[in-house]
Amino acid sequence: MTVALVLHRGDGAPLSTSFRRAAFGNDDPFARHREIAWEGPDSMAAGRASFIGELDITRFPHIETIVVVEGSLTLQAAGETPLVLGPQAGAVIAAGTALRVQAESRVRFVFCVAACEKPTKRGLIPLRADADFKASASLPAEILLGPAPQCRSDNVFTDDGAQYLAGTWDSTPYHRIVRSHRVNEFMHLLTGSVRFAAPDGSTLSLGAGDALFVPQGAPIGWESRERVAKFYAIQNLRVPIERN
Repeated sequence: MTVALVLHRGDGAPLSTSFRRAAFGNDDPFARHREIAWEGPDSMAAGRASFIGELDITRFPHIETIVVVEGSLTLQAAGETPLVLGPQAGAVIAAGTALRVQAESRVRFVFCVAACEKPTKRGLIPLRADADFKASASLPAEILLGPAPQCRSDNVFTDDGAQYLAGTWDSTPYHRIVRSHRVNEFMHLLTGSVRFAAPDGSTLSLGAGDALFVPQGAPIGWESRERVAKFYAIQNLRVPIERN
């Protein structure tokens, strides 16, 4: 089973992840620009894209979380002030949003998309590193290999129909056993570094500027020795998963 898929390395290091050029649905505005690393049976995908030009979109066809890794991307929802995303900045585009997209020169971004037939929220929502953090639940003692961390989150987007949430999260250091991941999760690390463990004992080390995707059910562990902050987008499919 695939444990984690690296979508981008901030230092430009080569990736072992396989990507395929493909659209996400028939009306995908970025159809010619996408490279998909993972696409699940429940209408979700993650990958990277490279774009230049302009797009005017009457109704954005799905939910999409974007984090720019190179260049500059301007997003403007109808009637709103333009949002300019530079490297390590991100946003969520809600399904049904009228949107203008501009890139005067080549921009590269990582993404996590989900189908949403009946949107419960529209608009363009920025992700912020300087988030309005609030204390969030820690981890169960039985899965920890050390002290319990202090976790905080700023969930800025929720669409109940798609079971999709996005925002910013941070935590003090902690070490966790390998267990089945409870959600589909896209992560873009803003601060700190993490060692992700696989069942065979191998580890994957990622740091600030790196992005990855972990499918629901993938067995994975976590070890951080400093504060870690990340943008996240998750989908909870409400499928029972065995906890180790």
